[in-house]
Amino acid sequence: MRFLPTDEQSDFARTLRSLLGSAQVPGAVRAWADGDHAPGSALRSRLAGTGLFALAAPESYEGAGLLPLELALGFVELGRAGVPGPLVESAAVSVLLSELGDEVLAKRFLPGLVAGGTWATLTLPGGSPYALDADAAAHCFTVSAAGELRLAAPASGKALRSTDPARRLFLPAAAGGELLAAGPAVARAAGAAGRWARLLTAAQCLGVGEALLERTVGYVKQRTQFGTPIGSFQAVKHRLADTLLALEFARPLAWAAALSLAPGDVAAAKLRCGEAAYRAAMTALQLHGAVGYTEELDLSLWLRKARPLRDAWGTPSACRAEVLRSVTPG
Repeated sequence: MRFLPTDEQSDFARTLRSLLGSAQVPGAVRAWADGDHAPGSALRSRLAGTGLFALAAPESYEGAGLLPLELALGFVELGRAGVPGPLVESAAVSVLLSELGDEVLAKRFLPGLVAGGTWATLTLPGGSPYALDADAAAHCFTVSAAGELRLAAPASGKALRSTDPARRLFLPAAAGGELLAAGPAVARAAGAAGRWARLLTAAQCLGVGEALLERTVGYVKQRTQFGTPIGSFQAVKHRLADTLLALEFARPLAWAAALSLAPGDVAAAKLRCGEAAYRAAMTALQLHGAVGYTEELDLSLWLRKARPLRDAWGTPSACRAEVLRSVTPG
């Protein structure tokens, strides 16, 4: 089994990295945290031009086909850059509508999601009750435990902020909203959407961890103690090496999960990528010292993402339980 991206896939990732590198993403993240969605939405439109969002929709609805590996590669770059918004949720909605097989619903919502003209957010049974960035989303979808897919009422009330100020959480209305579909087909489609959401969150975690490690390596080369860069100290080298190993061991699990989309594989990838990102955050915080706590430093934008992403779409305990179920006979 090949775990390395093809030349075409690598070129796609480089294109995204180049675009995001010139897009002043930190400014968009800070604006998003303050409730200004315009810079983040403009960035989404630029990303749509690369075909990124088309990777979660079939060709019959202006997509490029359901391509989880290519989309996961793209979401590593989104995590590396710290792009704000309900990116995972919008992609999961595209998958849900594609898997549902309802042509009317697909034609109604998928073109806007593929073209990057709209955000969507989503809650699923067994997941978080909060809809991410529902105030910025044109559509808020909910799937109930009874298998009902509804278009929830627009977000109202005060946002609940997570550790990451750019993750704005809203509680959808407990009842009401437009009933779009119901029955076993909704449950099956929701299961597929949940696996994609978990996979793409794992990919984001991997990108966040890489960004934190890269910034920390650059910092320890510049910061000195006793006239010597702290990066030359053996204890610092060991800490950075452990962080790198955690990320590198997580990476093939993410690619394997994207190839199989098996629940156990996806859960294993989410577990390892989430823990690796969190370890990278703790390493970055320790080696930056007090300056790592300052909001003015861009590093804080990634530090604050690591813990919420580790828990989003599958906490470590939930992922461990899923992995155990996948290897337990019967």
